[in-house]
Amino acid sequence: MRILYIHQFFATRGSSLGLIRSYEFSRRWVEQGHKVTVITSSSRLPDEYQRARYVDGTIDGISIRSVRVGYSNYMSYARRMWSFLAFTFGATRRAATAGKHDVVFATSTPLTVGVPGWVAARITRTPFVFEVRDLWPEAAIQMGALKRSGLLARIAKRLERFLYRHAEHVIALSPGMAEGVIAEGVDPDRVHVIPNCSDLDLFHPGEKDPEIVDRFGLSGRLVVGYTGAIGPSNGLHDQIPEAARILEERGRSDIVFLIAGDGKSLPALRERTAGRANVLLVGSMPKQDVPAITRTADILLTLFADVPILATNSPNKFFDALASGRPVIVNQPGWTRSLVLDNEAGLAVKAADGAALAEAIIALADDPERRERMGCNARMLAEREFSRDEQADTLLRVLEDAAGR
Repeated sequence: MRILYIHQFFATRGSSLGLIRSYEFSRRWVEQGHKVTVITSSSRLPDEYQRARYVDGTIDGISIRSVRVGYSNYMSYARRMWSFLAFTFGATRRAATAGKHDVVFATSTPLTVGVPGWVAARITRTPFVFEVRDLWPEAAIQMGALKRSGLLARIAKRLERFLYRHAEHVIALSPGMAEGVIAEGVDPDRVHVIPNCSDLDLFHPGEKDPEIVDRFGLSGRLVVGYTGAIGPSNGLHDQIPEAARILEERGRSDIVFLIAGDGKSLPALRERTAGRANVLLVGSMPKQDVPAITRTADILLTLFADVPILATNSPNKFFDALASGRPVIVNQPGWTRSLVLDNEAGLAVKAADGAALAEAIIALADDPERRERMGCNARMLAEREFSRDEQADTLLRVLEDAAGR
Protein backbone atom coordinates (compact mmCIF):
# COMPACT_ATOMS: atom_id res chain seq x y z
CA MET A 1 0.00 0.00 0.00
CA ARG A 2 1.15 3.56 -0.77
CA ILE A 3 0.56 5.93 2.16
CA LEU A 4 0.88 9.71 2.00
CA TYR A 5 1.44 10.77 5.62
CA ILE A 6 1.20 14.48 6.52
CA HIS A 7 2.54 15.65 9.87
CA GLN A 8 4.05 19.09 10.48
CA PHE A 9 6.30 17.92 13.33
CA PHE A 10 7.70 14.60 12.09
CA ALA A 11 10.67 13.64 14.29
CA THR A 12 12.99 10.66 14.75
CA ARG A 13 14.60 9.14 17.82
CA GLY A 14 17.60 11.40 17.18
CA SER A 15 15.57 14.62 17.24
CA SER A 16 16.05 16.82 20.29
CA LEU A 17 12.39 17.80 20.26
CA GLY A 18 9.27 16.25 18.89
CA LEU A 19 6.97 13.28 19.08
CA ILE A 20 8.02 10.14 17.25
CA ARG A 21 4.63 8.47 16.65
CA SER A 22 4.71 9.20 12.91
CA TYR A 23 8.27 7.94 12.54
CA GLU A 24 7.71 4.76 14.54
CA PHE A 25 4.55 3.86 12.64
CA SER A 26 6.09 4.70 9.26
CA ARG A 27 9.26 2.68 9.72
CA ARG A 28 7.23 -0.35 10.77
CA TRP A 29 5.01 -0.08 7.70
CA VAL A 30 8.06 0.28 5.45
CA GLU A 31 9.57 -2.85 7.00
CA GLN A 32 6.34 -4.66 6.09
CA GLY A 33 6.73 -3.65 2.45
CA HIS A 34 4.50 -0.57 2.26
CA LYS A 35 5.61 2.69 0.68
CA VAL A 36 5.34 5.72 2.98
CA THR A 37 5.83 9.32 1.89
CA VAL A 38 5.87 11.92 4.67
CA ILE A 39 5.09 15.59 4.09
CA THR A 40 6.56 17.57 6.99
CA SER A 41 8.28 20.77 8.05
CA SER A 42 12.02 21.03 8.59
CA SER A 43 11.63 21.99 12.26
CA ARG A 44 12.48 18.55 13.66
CA LEU A 45 14.70 17.26 10.83
CA PRO A 46 18.51 17.12 10.43
CA ASP A 47 20.53 20.03 9.03
CA GLU A 48 20.38 18.89 5.41
CA TYR A 49 16.66 19.65 5.39
CA GLN A 50 17.27 23.29 6.39
CA ARG A 51 19.19 24.32 3.26
CA ALA A 52 16.33 24.98 0.86
CA ARG A 53 12.62 25.77 0.84
CA TYR A 54 11.78 22.26 -0.37
CA VAL A 55 13.99 19.20 0.20
CA ASP A 56 13.43 15.55 -0.69
CA GLY A 57 15.19 12.81 1.23
CA THR A 58 14.91 9.39 2.86
CA ILE A 59 15.01 8.42 6.53
CA ASP A 60 15.05 4.69 7.32
CA GLY A 61 13.27 3.89 4.07
CA ILE A 62 10.63 6.61 4.58
CA SER A 63 10.41 9.14 1.73
CA ILE A 64 10.55 12.67 3.14
CA ARG A 65 9.23 15.75 1.33
CA SER A 66 9.93 18.69 3.61
CA VAL A 67 8.96 22.35 3.71
CA ARG A 68 11.34 24.74 5.45
CA VAL A 69 9.17 26.18 8.21
CA GLY A 70 10.49 27.00 11.65
CA TYR A 71 8.78 26.33 14.95
CA SER A 72 9.75 26.70 18.60
CA ASN A 73 8.02 26.17 21.92
CA TYR A 74 9.21 29.68 22.80
CA MET A 75 7.15 31.28 20.04
CA SER A 76 4.22 33.52 20.87
CA TYR A 77 0.75 32.28 19.93
CA ALA A 78 0.73 34.69 16.97
CA ARG A 79 4.04 33.36 15.62
CA ARG A 80 2.84 29.80 16.05
CA MET A 81 -0.25 30.58 14.01
CA TRP A 82 1.97 32.00 11.27
CA SER A 83 4.09 28.83 11.33
CA PHE A 84 0.95 26.72 10.97
CA LEU A 85 -0.26 28.75 7.98
CA ALA A 86 3.16 28.75 6.30
CA PHE A 87 3.30 24.98 6.54
CA THR A 88 -0.26 24.63 5.28
CA PHE A 89 0.54 26.48 2.04
CA GLY A 90 3.88 24.73 1.50
CA ALA A 91 2.58 21.28 2.40
CA THR A 92 -0.44 21.67 0.12
CA ARG A 93 1.93 22.16 -2.80
CA ARG A 94 4.13 19.24 -1.73
CA ALA A 95 1.17 16.92 -1.17
CA ALA A 96 -0.57 17.86 -4.40
CA THR A 97 2.58 16.98 -6.40
CA ALA A 98 3.42 13.79 -4.49
CA GLY A 99 1.66 11.57 -7.01
CA LYS A 100 -1.07 9.00 -6.56
CA HIS A 101 -1.32 7.12 -3.28
CA ASP A 102 -3.76 4.55 -1.94
CA VAL A 103 -4.62 6.64 1.11
CA VAL A 104 -3.85 10.13 2.44
CA PHE A 105 -3.37 10.30 6.20
CA ALA A 106 -3.05 13.67 7.96
CA THR A 107 -2.33 14.02 11.67
CA SER A 108 -2.82 17.09 13.84
CA THR A 109 -1.81 19.23 15.62
CA PRO A 110 -2.29 21.79 14.26
CA LEU A 111 -5.76 21.42 12.82
CA THR A 112 -4.62 23.14 9.61
CA VAL A 113 -2.53 20.11 8.65
CA GLY A 114 -5.77 18.56 7.45
CA VAL A 115 -6.00 21.09 4.60
CA PRO A 116 -3.10 19.73 2.49
CA GLY A 117 -4.33 16.23 3.25
CA TRP A 118 -7.83 16.92 2.01
CA VAL A 119 -6.55 18.80 -1.07
CA ALA A 120 -4.21 15.97 -2.04
CA ALA A 121 -6.97 13.40 -1.55
CA ARG A 122 -9.38 15.49 -3.60
CA ILE A 123 -6.97 16.00 -6.49
CA THR A 124 -6.03 12.33 -6.74
CA ARG A 125 -9.47 10.98 -5.80
CA THR A 126 -7.89 9.15 -2.87
CA PRO A 127 -9.48 8.29 0.50
CA PHE A 128 -8.64 10.72 3.29
CA VAL A 129 -8.08 9.73 6.94
CA PHE A 130 -7.65 12.35 9.66
CA GLU A 131 -6.02 11.88 13.07
CA VAL A 132 -6.86 14.04 16.09
CA ARG A 133 -4.01 14.48 18.56
CA ASP A 134 -5.68 17.39 20.34
CA LEU A 135 -9.25 18.64 20.23
CA TRP A 136 -8.72 21.83 18.26
CA PRO A 137 -9.93 24.53 18.40
CA GLU A 138 -11.29 23.82 21.89
CA ALA A 139 -7.80 23.20 23.29
CA ALA A 140 -6.53 26.50 21.86
CA ILE A 141 -9.56 28.33 23.24
CA GLN A 142 -9.19 26.94 26.77
CA MET A 143 -5.46 27.66 26.74
CA GLY A 144 -6.13 31.26 25.76
CA ALA A 145 -4.63 31.12 22.26
CA LEU A 146 -8.01 31.88 20.65
CA LYS A 147 -11.02 33.85 21.84
CA ARG A 148 -14.13 31.70 21.86
CA SER A 149 -16.22 34.40 20.16
CA GLY A 150 -13.42 35.52 17.85
CA LEU A 151 -13.25 35.18 14.09
CA LEU A 152 -10.29 32.75 14.16
CA ALA A 153 -12.10 30.45 16.57
CA ARG A 154 -15.19 30.40 14.34
CA ILE A 155 -13.08 29.65 11.27
CA ALA A 156 -11.22 26.90 13.11
CA LYS A 157 -14.49 25.35 14.27
CA ARG A 158 -15.79 25.22 10.72
CA LEU A 159 -12.53 23.70 9.53
CA GLU A 160 -12.72 21.07 12.27
CA ARG A 161 -16.21 20.00 11.21
CA PHE A 162 -15.25 20.11 7.52
CA LEU A 163 -12.31 17.75 8.04
CA TYR A 164 -14.33 15.34 10.17
CA ARG A 165 -17.10 15.29 7.57
CA HIS A 166 -14.78 14.59 4.64
CA ALA A 167 -12.59 11.98 6.32
CA GLU A 168 -13.27 8.32 5.59
CA HIS A 169 -12.15 7.57 9.15
CA VAL A 170 -11.15 9.74 12.12
CA ILE A 171 -8.46 8.51 14.50
CA ALA A 172 -8.61 9.78 18.09
CA LEU A 173 -5.76 9.33 20.57
CA SER A 174 -7.93 8.91 23.64
CA PRO A 175 -11.52 8.04 24.58
CA GLY A 176 -12.11 11.69 25.54
CA MET A 177 -10.97 12.87 22.12
CA ALA A 178 -13.22 10.31 20.46
CA GLU A 179 -16.17 11.64 22.46
CA GLY A 180 -15.30 15.16 21.31
CA VAL A 181 -15.24 14.08 17.67
CA ILE A 182 -18.54 12.21 17.94
CA ALA A 183 -20.09 15.25 19.64
CA GLU A 184 -19.49 17.15 16.38
CA GLY A 185 -21.88 14.81 14.57
CA VAL A 186 -19.44 12.18 13.29
CA ASP A 187 -20.75 8.63 12.92
CA PRO A 188 -19.19 6.62 15.80
CA ASP A 189 -18.44 3.80 13.35
CA ARG A 190 -15.96 6.10 11.62
CA VAL A 191 -14.13 7.04 14.84
CA HIS A 192 -11.32 4.82 16.13
CA VAL A 193 -9.33 5.18 19.35
CA ILE A 194 -5.64 4.43 18.71
CA PRO A 195 -3.71 5.97 21.61
CA ASN A 196 -0.11 6.95 21.90
CA CYS A 197 2.07 3.94 22.51
CA SER A 198 4.87 2.42 24.53
CA ASP A 199 8.11 1.78 22.67
CA LEU A 200 8.95 -1.40 24.54
CA ASP A 201 12.35 -1.78 22.85
CA LEU A 202 13.47 1.76 23.68
CA PHE A 203 12.00 2.13 27.20
CA HIS A 204 12.32 -0.71 29.67
CA PRO A 205 13.01 -1.35 33.35
CA GLY A 206 16.61 -1.50 34.43
CA GLU A 207 19.32 -0.26 36.73
CA LYS A 208 19.92 3.44 37.20
CA ASP A 209 22.22 4.92 34.58
CA PRO A 210 25.60 5.34 36.30
CA GLU A 211 26.65 8.29 34.14
CA ILE A 212 23.45 10.20 34.99
CA VAL A 213 23.82 9.34 38.68
CA ASP A 214 27.42 10.55 38.78
CA ARG A 215 26.85 13.68 36.71
CA PHE A 216 24.01 14.99 38.84
CA GLY A 217 25.00 13.62 42.23
CA LEU A 218 22.02 11.30 42.61
CA SER A 219 23.64 8.52 44.59
CA GLY A 220 21.50 7.55 47.58
CA ARG A 221 18.64 9.87 46.58
CA LEU A 222 15.11 9.06 45.44
CA VAL A 223 14.67 10.54 41.95
CA VAL A 224 11.36 11.97 40.73
CA GLY A 225 11.67 12.28 36.96
CA TYR A 226 9.95 14.31 34.29
CA THR A 227 10.77 14.27 30.57
CA GLY A 228 9.10 16.31 27.86
CA ALA A 229 7.83 19.75 27.02
CA ILE A 230 7.81 22.48 29.66
CA GLY A 231 5.12 24.77 28.32
CA PRO A 232 2.01 26.53 29.65
CA SER A 233 -0.10 23.42 29.07
CA ASN A 234 2.24 21.24 31.14
CA GLY A 235 1.87 23.29 34.32
CA LEU A 236 5.24 22.36 35.85
CA HIS A 237 5.95 25.96 36.83
CA ASP A 238 2.74 25.96 38.90
CA GLN A 239 3.13 22.61 40.70
CA ILE A 240 6.79 21.63 40.97
CA PRO A 241 8.08 24.71 42.89
CA GLU A 242 5.50 24.34 45.66
CA ALA A 243 6.12 20.60 45.95
CA ALA A 244 9.88 21.16 46.09
CA ARG A 245 9.48 23.80 48.81
CA ILE A 246 7.34 21.51 50.95
CA LEU A 247 9.74 18.58 50.57
CA GLU A 248 12.63 20.83 51.58
CA GLU A 249 10.75 22.15 54.62
CA ARG A 250 9.91 18.57 55.63
CA GLY A 251 13.62 17.79 55.63
CA ARG A 252 13.38 15.37 52.71
CA SER A 253 16.81 16.04 51.26
CA ASP A 254 16.76 12.42 50.06
CA ILE A 255 14.23 13.33 47.33
CA VAL A 256 15.19 15.22 44.17
CA PHE A 257 13.34 16.28 41.00
CA LEU A 258 15.22 15.48 37.76
CA ILE A 259 13.54 17.40 34.93
CA ALA A 260 14.62 16.98 31.29
CA GLY A 261 12.93 19.17 28.72
CA ASP A 262 12.52 22.62 27.27
CA GLY A 263 9.74 25.04 26.46
CA LYS A 264 8.21 28.43 26.95
CA SER A 265 7.62 27.93 30.70
CA LEU A 266 11.17 26.78 31.47
CA PRO A 267 12.37 30.28 32.46
CA ALA A 268 9.48 30.59 34.93
CA LEU A 269 10.20 27.14 36.36
CA ARG A 270 13.89 27.98 36.67
CA GLU A 271 13.12 31.27 38.43
CA ARG A 272 10.64 29.70 40.89
CA THR A 273 13.02 26.88 41.84
CA ALA A 274 16.21 28.95 41.96
CA GLY A 275 18.35 28.05 44.94
CA ARG A 276 16.59 24.76 45.64
CA ALA A 277 18.98 21.83 45.71
CA ASN A 278 16.15 19.36 45.18
CA VAL A 279 15.29 20.52 41.62
CA LEU A 280 17.66 19.71 38.75
CA LEU A 281 16.84 21.12 35.30
CA VAL A 282 18.97 19.24 32.79
CA GLY A 283 17.68 20.61 29.48
CA SER A 284 16.41 18.89 26.37
CA MET A 285 17.82 15.71 24.85
CA PRO A 286 17.20 13.39 21.88
CA LYS A 287 14.43 10.85 22.36
CA GLN A 288 16.96 8.01 22.15
CA ASP A 289 18.70 9.36 25.28
CA VAL A 290 15.55 9.85 27.36
CA PRO A 291 15.46 6.21 28.62
CA ALA A 292 18.61 6.91 30.65
CA ILE A 293 16.55 9.46 32.61
CA THR A 294 13.46 7.26 33.02
CA ARG A 295 15.56 4.30 34.22
CA THR A 296 17.35 6.53 36.73
CA ALA A 297 14.05 7.83 38.10
CA ASP A 298 12.26 5.98 40.90
CA ILE A 299 8.97 7.79 40.17
CA LEU A 300 7.87 9.46 36.93
CA LEU A 301 5.50 12.40 36.49
CA THR A 302 2.87 13.17 33.86
CA LEU A 303 1.68 16.68 34.66
CA PHE A 304 -0.57 19.21 32.95
CA ALA A 305 -2.08 22.59 33.73
CA ASP A 306 -5.44 22.87 35.44
CA VAL A 307 -7.41 23.17 32.16
CA PRO A 308 -10.38 20.80 31.58
CA ILE A 309 -9.65 19.96 27.93
CA LEU A 310 -6.20 18.61 28.88
CA ALA A 311 -7.88 15.68 30.64
CA THR A 312 -8.45 14.19 27.16
CA ASN A 313 -4.70 14.11 26.40
CA SER A 314 -2.81 11.01 25.33
CA PRO A 315 0.68 12.06 26.51
CA ASN A 316 3.74 10.26 25.17
CA LYS A 317 5.59 10.72 28.45
CA PHE A 318 2.89 8.68 30.20
CA PHE A 319 3.40 5.67 27.93
CA ASP A 320 7.19 6.04 28.15
CA ALA A 321 6.83 5.91 31.94
CA LEU A 322 4.72 2.75 31.79
CA ALA A 323 7.24 1.04 29.54
CA SER A 324 10.05 2.08 31.90
CA GLY A 325 8.43 0.10 34.70
CA ARG A 326 8.15 2.99 37.13
CA PRO A 327 5.12 4.18 39.14
CA VAL A 328 3.51 7.20 37.49
CA ILE A 329 1.97 10.21 39.22
CA VAL A 330 -0.68 11.91 37.06
CA ASN A 331 -2.64 15.08 37.80
CA GLN A 332 -5.55 15.01 35.37
CA PRO A 333 -9.05 13.54 35.97
CA GLY A 334 -9.19 11.87 32.55
CA TRP A 335 -8.40 8.40 31.32
CA THR A 336 -4.75 8.41 32.46
CA ARG A 337 -6.02 8.68 36.04
CA SER A 338 -8.26 5.64 35.51
CA LEU A 339 -5.40 3.70 33.96
CA VAL A 340 -2.98 4.22 36.84
CA LEU A 341 -5.56 3.70 39.58
CA ASP A 342 -7.39 0.73 38.04
CA ASN A 343 -4.10 -1.04 37.34
CA GLU A 344 -2.31 0.13 40.52
CA ALA A 345 0.42 1.59 38.34
CA GLY A 346 0.78 4.90 40.19
CA LEU A 347 -1.03 7.69 42.00
CA ALA A 348 -3.26 10.60 41.02
CA VAL A 349 -3.23 14.14 42.44
CA LYS A 350 -4.99 17.38 41.57
CA ALA A 351 -3.49 19.70 38.98
CA ALA A 352 -1.68 22.80 40.29
CA ASP A 353 -1.66 21.33 43.82
CA GLY A 354 1.95 21.24 44.95
CA ALA A 355 1.10 20.02 48.43
CA ALA A 356 -0.78 17.00 47.07
CA LEU A 357 2.15 16.19 44.77
CA ALA A 358 4.60 16.37 47.67
CA GLU A 359 2.45 14.05 49.79
CA ALA A 360 2.14 11.51 46.96
CA ILE A 361 5.91 11.52 46.43
CA ILE A 362 6.57 11.02 50.14
CA ALA A 363 4.07 8.15 50.26
CA LEU A 364 5.91 6.32 47.50
CA ALA A 365 9.36 7.27 48.75
CA ASP A 366 8.62 5.66 52.12
CA ASP A 367 7.21 2.44 50.64
CA PRO A 368 9.76 0.80 48.31
CA GLU A 369 7.73 -2.42 48.05
CA ARG A 370 4.73 -0.45 46.81
CA ARG A 371 6.93 1.36 44.28
CA GLU A 372 8.26 -1.96 43.03
CA ARG A 373 4.76 -3.42 42.70
CA MET A 374 3.41 -0.36 40.88
CA GLY A 375 6.40 -0.34 38.53
CA CYS A 376 5.81 -3.98 37.59
CA ASN A 377 2.13 -3.26 37.02
CA ALA A 378 3.02 -0.27 34.82
CA ARG A 379 5.25 -2.36 32.57
CA MET A 380 2.64 -5.11 32.30
CA LEU A 381 0.03 -2.53 31.31
CA ALA A 382 2.33 -1.17 28.61
CA GLU A 383 2.96 -4.64 27.22
CA ARG A 384 -0.68 -5.71 27.41
CA GLU A 385 -2.42 -2.68 25.92
CA PHE A 386 -0.03 -0.12 24.45
CA SER A 387 2.66 -1.90 22.46
CA ARG A 388 3.76 0.24 19.50
CA ASP A 389 3.81 -2.83 17.22
CA GLU A 390 0.19 -3.69 17.95
CA GLN A 391 -1.05 -0.11 17.66
CA ALA A 392 0.80 0.30 14.34
CA ASP A 393 -0.96 -2.79 13.00
CA THR A 394 -4.33 -1.49 14.21
CA LEU A 395 -3.84 1.84 12.46
CA LEU A 396 -2.65 0.12 9.30
CA ARG A 397 -5.88 -1.90 9.17
CA VAL A 398 -7.89 1.32 9.37
CA LEU A 399 -5.89 2.81 6.49
CA GLU A 400 -6.29 -0.38 4.46
CA ASP A 401 -10.03 -0.27 5.03
CA ALA A 402 -10.15 3.33 3.77
CA ALA A 403 -8.03 2.42 0.73
CA GLY A 404 -10.24 -0.58 0.01
CA ARG A 405 -13.30 1.62 -0.12
